[in-house]
Amino acid sequence: MKKDLVQKSYEIAKERYAAVGVDVDEALTELQKIPISIQCWQADDVIGFEVSENLGGGGIQATGNYPGKARNIDELRADIEKVLTLVGGKHRLNLHAIYGDFKGKAVDRDMIEPAHFASWMQWAKEKDLKLDFNSTSFGHPKSGDLTLANPDKPVRDFWIEHTKRCRTIAEEMGKFQNDPCILNIWIHDGMKDLTVNRYKYRKILEQSLDEIFAVDYRNMKDCIEAKLFGIALESYTVGSYDFYLGYGAKKQKIVTLDTGHFHISENIADKISALLLFTPEIMLHVSRPIRWDSDHVVILNEDIAELAKEIVRTKELGRIHIGLDFFDASINRIGAYVIGIRSTQKALLQALLEPADRLRKYEENGQYFERLALLEEAKVLPWNAVWDYFCLTNNVAVGEDYISEIQQYEKDVTSKR
Repeated sequence: MKKDLVQKSYEIAKERYAAVGVDVDEALTELQKIPISIQCWQADDVIGFEVSENLGGGGIQATGNYPGKARNIDELRADIEKVLTLVGGKHRLNLHAIYGDFKGKAVDRDMIEPAHFASWMQWAKEKDLKLDFNSTSFGHPKSGDLTLANPDKPVRDFWIEHTKRCRTIAEEMGKFQNDPCILNIWIHDGMKDLTVNRYKYRKILEQSLDEIFAVDYRNMKDCIEAKLFGIALESYTVGSYDFYLGYGAKKQKIVTLDTGHFHISENIADKISALLLFTPEIMLHVSRPIRWDSDHVVILNEDIAELAKEIVRTKELGRIHIGLDFFDASINRIGAYVIGIRSTQKALLQALLEPADRLRKYEENGQYFERLALLEEAKVLPWNAVWDYFCLTNNVAVGEDYISEIQQYEKDVTSKR
């Protein structure tokens, strides 16, 4: 898209937004500062780089067989680097424990160490990225239906040790990058059919978490993530939202809200203000649920738009972390990344451009007609012209121009894998 056309449209948009009391330049400055934690597992369908075969399962599944997935660390890093050339802002990379640089050696999950992620730390530093981290409970011979909530002590101890080591790795990542590494703990634990010992398994999980969190760290932050259900574990989830909300409020841990881990009729945006009152921070994993599958590529729909507005309206951006968590193997994987990241940023930009001060004044004065009218008119304000300018000033593709760049990368790189 021509630079002068983008510039001209932006100047007109600035005037239109100024008329409703919005400073567009201020909104762009804020958007530039909001990092999105990009999930590494979209590039390779959640397989990782362990020498032993990833068994899949454990309540998780990537669907599709589009050619060109990353097969090793070098290819995954190359794909991430390509993605970063197509999105504005400075972001983070979110690693799962199975993505260590194991150098062809078999390293079981209760033996992983910071050294296995040293090359990731160095690479991230060179690319001006910060790292986040995740324990990995799925795809392992000891996964089964229960990990941290397993009554079998040797199995449970294996996963406790794994998670402790993940915290140590996250601490070293945070220390290396001089910025806290956010460690997310999600387990698939549950049962497929009717369950009579719900309390027992949740009590075990509570005890496991207490043991895992016994050591305090300064350079990492703990997150606990719930899910509505796992694949083949549909009837009972040990780590439900109620469980983790209670644990997080009691122990002052960050509760992770994955937008695909709730009933499809729930309003995730409404949960933000409630959690902020009782937990120190919030971690968001943004995905798009369709029926039973929680992990479709994020698009700019009403759900993500409302979530972004609520984030901005709280004026607590410093306490809310935003990451992506989808893995679509049915389309070009680099394209999936770029659509998801840009859609999330578009939602945030729309939220930052909302005439919030005027809306709050209407609400405080009981002027509910005026509030609703302005909310409706705000939907058609020229935010897209501001978005194009954001892309232009970040030297990334404007509009649909990124499509051809991804097509060329597929022709030159991923199609040859």
